[in-house]
Amino acid sequence: VLQKDPREALVIAVTTRAIFKLEEEHKLYLEKGKEEYTRHQLANQDKPLPPGTAFAFIQAAQYVNKKMLESNPAEKSLFDILVLSNNSPESGVRIINSAKHYGLEISKFCFVSDEDSTQYLKSHGVKLFLSADRTDVCNALQRGVSAALVFQQEVQAPSTPLRVAFDGDAVLFSDETEQVFRQQGLEGALRYERAMEAVPMGEGPLKAFAMQLGKMRGKFKQETSPIRTYLVTARSGRDMGVRAIKTLREWGLAIDEAFFMDGAPKGPILSQIQPHIFFDDGLHNIQGARDVGVPSAWVP
Repeated sequence: VLQKDPREALVIAVTTRAIFKLEEEHKLYLEKGKEEYTRHQLANQDKPLPPGTAFAFIQAAQYVNKKMLESNPAEKSLFDILVLSNNSPESGVRIINSAKHYGLEISKFCFVSDEDSTQYLKSHGVKLFLSADRTDVCNALQRGVSAALVFQQEVQAPSTPLRVAFDGDAVLFSDETEQVFRQQGLEGALRYERAMEAVPMGEGPLKAFAMQLGKMRGKFKQETSPIRTYLVTARSGRDMGVRAIKTLREWGLAIDEAFFMDGAPKGPILSQIQPHIFFDDGLHNIQGARDVGVPSAWVP
């Protein structure tokens, strides 16, 4: 595996339950304890784990690296994938073997047993953390690291290029307008947006990740880029779309496609986009995405 420079790379940390399907093993751990879980993993260390929700996303990131290096063999802005796990080192052998079985270009594995694994995120320069554990995600966000909760589901492996879809408010952008909406209702939120149209929104928890992704995407012409990005927001395009577009322009963040849904369900358009991952702060939108087989990650 090509070693990446963590100062230049887009480092993504994934937990084992985000990248592999480990629901039965996790149930065993909860019901019978760590020792029984470890015995099971040791007995099955040569049996590959099935792909999990984030698996296709990691594969597509690997495809981006390939295209980046074909374009420029000296390229430093690459994805660097790190597996961060609460497995013990002895039970981690199955995780390593599974990654090798699928040809995943991962060389960094951190097995920290019962420790809070999120304490190691910043030391690795992690820009995005994907976990199937809500406590881990909340801890990461409190540490200032972009993070999202991955829901285990059956997903179809989409084709390349890498497609990433973002919600707007409380994901890419701050939740300032949502707060106004909760306090003053829709009319209050519309008045606020009209008054603030020329003022860029604050940054949301996934802005830093989106910006580095945009930097990588910008190394290619749009038609040849191995990365496509989407904004799929409940905002009304007529009343709230201009400020969102102006904010992206101010940040210098180019988005390939933007959908202002005006509160309509997002599932149908996501089914058409087929992103490798969709980030949203609304559980109803996450459920709608899951219903159409789209790999989804909740930003709490």
